[in-house]
This record gives sequence, C-alpha cells and structure tokens, in this order.
Amino acid sequence: MQNSDAVWDIVEKKRAEFFALSDRIWEIPETNYLEYRSSEEHAQMLEDQGFRVERGIAGLPTAVMGEAGEGGPVIAILGEFDALPGLSQEAGIAEERPLVDGGNGHGCGHNMLGAGSMLAAAAVKDFLAENGLKGRVRYYGCPAEEGGSSKGFMVRAGVFDDVDIAISWHPAAFAGVNNPISLACNEINFHFSGRASHASATPHLGRSALDAVELMNVGVNYMREHMPSTARIHYAITDAGGAAPNVVQARATVRYLVRARTLPELLLLVARVKKVAEGAALMTETTVRSEIISGDANLVGNTTLEECMFAQLERLGPPVFDDADRETARKFQQTFNAEDIAASYGRFALKPKKGQALCEEIFPLNAGDGTLVGSTDVGTVSWVVPTVQMRGATYAIGTPGHSWQLVAQGKLPAAHKGTEHAAKVMASTAAELIRNPALIEAAKTDHRARLEGTPFVNPIPDDVEPPLPEKVHG
Repeated sequence: MQNSDAVWDIVEKKRAEFFALSDRIWEIPETNYLEYRSSEEHAQMLEDQGFRVERGIAGLPTAVMGEAGEGGPVIAILGEFDALPGLSQEAGIAEERPLVDGGNGHGCGHNMLGAGSMLAAAAVKDFLAENGLKGRVRYYGCPAEEGGSSKGFMVRAGVFDDVDIAISWHPAAFAGVNNPISLACNEINFHFSGRASHASATPHLGRSALDAVELMNVGVNYMREHMPSTARIHYAITDAGGAAPNVVQARATVRYLVRARTLPELLLLVARVKKVAEGAALMTETTVRSEIISGDANLVGNTTLEECMFAQLERLGPPVFDDADRETARKFQQTFNAEDIAASYGRFALKPKKGQALCEEIFPLNAGDGTLVGSTDVGTVSWVVPTVQMRGATYAIGTPGHSWQLVAQGKLPAAHKGTEHAAKVMASTAAELIRNPALIEAAKTDHRARLEGTPFVNPIPDDVEPPLPEKVHG
C-alpha cells in the first residue's frame, strides 16, 4: 500500500492552494446555473495544475471538465460548487448573522466538495506522471446539484460514455463510505388554466385554476396512505393567480417534487400524481399542463468499489482534529437541539457519544437504513458508470443540512482538515484502481449484474432543456 502513501504526500503538498480555492468559492456563493465566477475559478485552477480544460460541457455554461494523463482507464472525480438561496452567514461564528439579508450561502458544503475533488484529481494526475502509469483522470465540475440536476443533463449529453469509474464525496459530520441509497426524484410544474370572472357578480362564469391547485394538493395528500413508505412528495404553490380575491383566478401553478426509492418506482408514482392533476382539472373544468424541470435517478451501489474505498479509509484512519477544532464545534453544538445530534448519529447507525463534537471514527460499510436520505444527481451517473462516494467529516456533529450553522463552518480549520482527508481517500482509491485493472473489471461486472433486467430511463426526458437563467455578472 506504499502507493497510497505516495499519493497522500502529493495531496499534502497541494492542500494549501485548494483550501484557498474552497474559501474563495465560499465567498462567492452562486446558485443553480449561475455559478459563473465559481466555475471560472475551478477552470483556472485546473489550467494552473496542468489539466486539459473544456468549459461549457454538455451545453451547460457553468460545467467544466479537466483531463490529464494518456491511455489506460478513465477515472472521473466529480465536484460541485453551487450554493443555496437565503443562507448568507458570517464565517466562523456560532450565531446567526447574515452577511447579506436574503443572500446565498454554502449550506451544503459544495465549496469544499468541489475543491476536495479537484485536489484528489490533481494528486492522481501527478501520481500517474511520477510513476509513468497509463491512465486518465478527469475532474468534472458539475453545477446546479441543488435542484438543477446538471449531471442528468450531462449523462444525456454523453460526457460520461467513455468513463470507466466515477468517484465523489460529500461533506458530512462523519467519515466513511457512503451507503449507496438515495431517492430518485422528479421536479414538475403543473400549470392550470381556467377562466377569469367577477367573483361576486358572475362567479358562475369563472373557472378557478387556484381551486384546481388546491384540489390537486388534497388529492395527493390522500395518496400518501397508498404509496411506498420510503417515497416522499413535496409541493409549493409558485403562482396563486394573483392577489385580487374578487377575481376568479384564471391561472395557477404548483410545483411538485416527487421522490421514490428506485427509478421504476418513481416513474409509477409520477404517473399517479399526473392522474390526480388531471382529476383536479376535470372537477374544476380547467386544463392542466405538466412540465418536468429536473430529475435524479437513485444511487446504484457497487460492492467492489465500496470495499476498495473502505480499505483506503481504514489505512488512513479518521480525520485528525485538535482541541481548538473540538472547542469551536462545541460552540456550534450549543445551537442544535438533542434531536439534531441524535439524527446525525442515526444516519450512520452510530451510537451517540456524550460530549463528542467532531468525528473520531470511520462508520462501517453499509451503515444506516436509508430512512434519512435525500436525492442527488450523482445517482444518475451511477446508472451509466460504476460509482462510489464517501462522506467526509467537515463539521460539528448535529449540524443540520442546509443551515446557517453549516455555512458558518465552511471555512474553519476543521473543514479544511476534513476536505484533505476526503481528497486522500479519493486519490488513493483512484490510484489503486489504475494500478489494478482487475478491480475495474470486477466493478463493471458488479454494475452490469445490478442493472440486469432494469433498463436505464433518464428521469430527464429528451425534450426537457436545462433551466438556464440569463447570465448574471458579479
């Protein structure tokens, strides 16, 4: 395993400049498909590191790819850099204090995710060159994971068609190999059209689109008793048809996010939701048009890759934090409730430890029962390429996802240490795969066996275009 030590040494030599990249991305939080500055920071860093760089891949202006090496297998390391709206927060303080009221913030740690993945890719690049090894490493900078499903569009465009293995990670409270469970999902707008009328003088002439939205919501809520327990359905009324109660609303839109444990299960559930929408239109004598916005497939696991990555984790050990890191984490824990902390342990099937502020262990393979999961567009990649992910410990135990507390911890020394730890694991996993082609073939065999009899259907139909907003210059 001396090879792992060598690539870890490269990570250590490069870490400072990638910590700086992570911090720069933290400082310019940009949301779905508006990550122009963040994308350019990543592209420039790739060029500085000697990668061959392509911007705007798959027709997505903020998607970027860097490749290094020649011949051999292609190992992709996936990164992200999008932020979330409404989570602006001052760094390093355990008190809610927005930098900009209503501004954006990195509440899912994607500033670390992208920088850590690129650090791993840069280390693999140098490792290949120093050892004269055949193989190519690619860093994919993927925008709009938070509801934009860019990787689904990238899969559809074929940018992963020649990739042998995909590797990724995500910031978390604990370190370990990700249990490959996520929910397939579709985000769908339902646009109802009716007929406006005077709500008092001639109400009988009106046909309310808002009534249709409300009836649809009632119908879907009744569905909840009769769908799989692992499925989830959420909705938001995005257009209520206006603010005048004396006008029968001629239009209204509700956006649904439908989630299910597997891709086939999702397709069936979406069809049922659409029938409810049609029923609501029938009851109100309105019309309805559905529009898919985005979609993710569920994660497909790979035992070969998970065992390979776990072996690297066991050799490396958990991230090393110091007393100052733990003291800062305890200050943040004072802003959590007991349920937050219990859920943090429960997600990884770990027994709570009184007084523990930061990760001290590696969680076991296949930890967690999959009840506390969301959706990710990495899932779509995993249907077309054998894929493995890890969780990297970068913040205090109990930190809620998509919270100001997570944003506030995004530039701390603990965040940097956890990012470096994840980069080492990903880099040594890639190095092990390149030096051992039999592992790659075993991973592909595992992948084919899991998908046998279940053809891939991209949850983003061919006629759906990515929701690209107009370019905004910062």
